[in-house]
Amino acid sequence: MKHYPVYLSVQGQHIALSGGADAALAKLRLLMKTEAQITVFAPEAAAEIRDWATQGKLTWVPRALEDGDLGKEVLFYAADEDEAEDARTAAIARKAGVLANIVDNLQDSQFITPAIVDRDPVTVAIGTEGAAPVLARAIKAELEERLSPNLGMLARIGKTFRKTVEVLPFGRARRDFWSDYYFNLGPRIETQGESAAQRALNELLVDHVNISDAPGHVSFVGAGPGDPELLTLKARKALDKADVVIYDRLVAPEILELARREAVLIDAGKTPYGQHTPQDHINALMVEHAHDGHQVVRLKSGDPTVFGRLDEEMDALDAAEVTYTIVPGITAASASVAAIGQSLTKRGRNSGVRFLTGHDVEGFADHDWRTLASPGEVAAIYMGKKAAHFIQGRLLMHGADPATPVTVIENASRADQHLITTTLATMAHDLSEADLSGPALTLIGLNPRAEALAHAEGQAKAAH
Repeated sequence: MKHYPVYLSVQGQHIALSGGADAALAKLRLLMKTEAQITVFAPEAAAEIRDWATQGKLTWVPRALEDGDLGKEVLFYAADEDEAEDARTAAIARKAGVLANIVDNLQDSQFITPAIVDRDPVTVAIGTEGAAPVLARAIKAELEERLSPNLGMLARIGKTFRKTVEVLPFGRARRDFWSDYYFNLGPRIETQGESAAQRALNELLVDHVNISDAPGHVSFVGAGPGDPELLTLKARKALDKADVVIYDRLVAPEILELARREAVLIDAGKTPYGQHTPQDHINALMVEHAHDGHQVVRLKSGDPTVFGRLDEEMDALDAAEVTYTIVPGITAASASVAAIGQSLTKRGRNSGVRFLTGHDVEGFADHDWRTLASPGEVAAIYMGKKAAHFIQGRLLMHGADPATPVTVIENASRADQHLITTTLATMAHDLSEADLSGPALTLIGLNPRAEALAHAEGQAKAAH
């Protein structure tokens, strides 16, 4: 991000502009929507500028900008549509310590003005840092159609009501009230005028005061394998409503960014054989925040129902009489086979697939190794990096073919995804040599398709 978006307070402030033709008019039509004091420097000015000056909407100085004219301004626009003159006036502004924008010259401007959808006091700014002005205009046009012309009126009434709403507890109760007002009540009454909207708002507040002691709730949400675009719509909605997010170590930072800015984020990560958040502590956190009336998201990597200790957490909530819902996510096995261009099952190869864990609370996990060693079997092994030598030994001991293909996918679906192709005979050595640091899933019995492998190698080269 080369340009940091801010809303600058210009009420009562001074803004200057040099220019009197079309480029100046385009900027002035937007600037005159503000409460700033505007001064235009131009030897010749369009009729509209002269009319605005006569009406007292701006000040027109009928000459070119000179040294000493600026100093009290917060912004300056160079809009003479002449490269040399724009450079001269912008230099005067910079010398006076005033931020300068040169119209249609992104490189030499100190700030830019985005495309704006105006529903005063609601404004939406759209910027592309000069990369795609046509795209910005298209987004603006779409938002103009979607946002009601009366949205500003609803926001103005809501602003006057904010103090009154403090009778509701801070957090979820107030957020639910405003959500109800803007998205349910508002569209129904926006055409009835301000008096009707004010009465409806008072009635709505009474209703919410009566339900403000609603109990908290926990949503077990699958964060998927890491790619934010693989997050479900239901998961996005849960994150948007959450007061508290209790997340696992493997949840991608990009997904945590989707939580509400006001939400409390609690790291409940567990590193195999390392840093460990006790399960009882996680259970207690969920119960505590739910009893405080919060909307809690228990955010788990992948799918919460796959090796996520979900039953233990549900049992704790049942015992505390806390309600909960489960929002499934895409599990790492699905993302991993997609990454290698394969499917988990294939007619004539395997009619079933086993999801296994490399270790459990007691150490390396034991399984039906004899069946797994049979030709054609496919297994997806979670948390198997440190158990690679153990898994290799058990399968070979039970007669598995040493040439059985093995593919390990680190950071499946993420930008830094990494594939390791090996065989059962060398998997432990190859994984040790790879020195993986991210979450990895081991697929026994599957190799990448040639196209998927070539694509992965191309991505790896591009990353380096």
